[in-house]
Amino acid sequence: MYNAIAANKRNTVIIMAVFIGLVGAVGWAVSYVNGSRSLAFWIIGVAAIYALIQYFIADKLALSMNGAKEIQKADNPRLYRIVENLAITTGMPTPKVYIINDPAPNAFATGRDPQHAVVAATTGILDVMNDRELEAVMAHEMSHVRNYDIRVSMIAFGLVSAIGILSDIAFRLFFFGDRRDNNNQNPIVLIVGIVLIILAPIIAAMIQLAISRQREYLADASGVLTTRDSDGLADALEKLKQYGRPMQRQNTASAHLFFNSPLKPSFLSNLFSTHPPLDARIARLKKNADKF
Repeated sequence: MYNAIAANKRNTVIIMAVFIGLVGAVGWAVSYVNGSRSLAFWIIGVAAIYALIQYFIADKLALSMNGAKEIQKADNPRLYRIVENLAITTGMPTPKVYIINDPAPNAFATGRDPQHAVVAATTGILDVMNDRELEAVMAHEMSHVRNYDIRVSMIAFGLVSAIGILSDIAFRLFFFGDRRDNNNQNPIVLIVGIVLIILAPIIAAMIQLAISRQREYLADASGVLTTRDSDGLADALEKLKQYGRPMQRQNTASAHLFFNSPLKPSFLSNLFSTHPPLDARIARLKKNADKF
């Protein structure tokens, strides 16, 4: 299981490196097509500031968008004690606990670091999971906080924003801007730049989804290391195959935070899913079950 965690961390680093390379390539394309080197740096800077603001308010936005309500131990002793025990086991502060009134079995965690962590569970997951399975799910969610996945997600979000803005402005300037300074440009290189500008946002979105899927695998492995119970998490995922359903509030912006995709299944949602297939997650857990 330690090998699985290390492999997922390496994959995330590689994906992020490709991501940053894509930003640089789009910046080059903007500079070449429009003859303005400073424009690329300004837009990347604005996108980075936007991502930083999102980083500090992401937890509040996620809680608000999904109708989560904070609880105390007396409100739901079962869930609260599971979270408390996991916090003691991992040595992290006990996160704030929220419940979402929704029959869809699901959960999520957010927070920029363990000192500002939040975990939330739906009423649906509390109904269908036994204590062992619920502990496995919450261990997975708290692993997202300990692995700083929200930080990785916001870096990816900032890079996607930068690429999207760069590509949009470059595209507009190319077709509607002043072309007098571009008469001596190599037409082949120019075509390559235009194609890159068009395809870059799509590639960036796909890389962002790949990062999200790798972090889900990492949280699965980290959560099992906490509970020492791979079967518990595998059983929880099996129950999602049986009882899983879309959540009542459909928020694509916060979908990547959840234990399982909260969105209504469709061809596009499956193609651009932020989560690996349940069968793939179960297969990884069973493959590594004897490595504790």
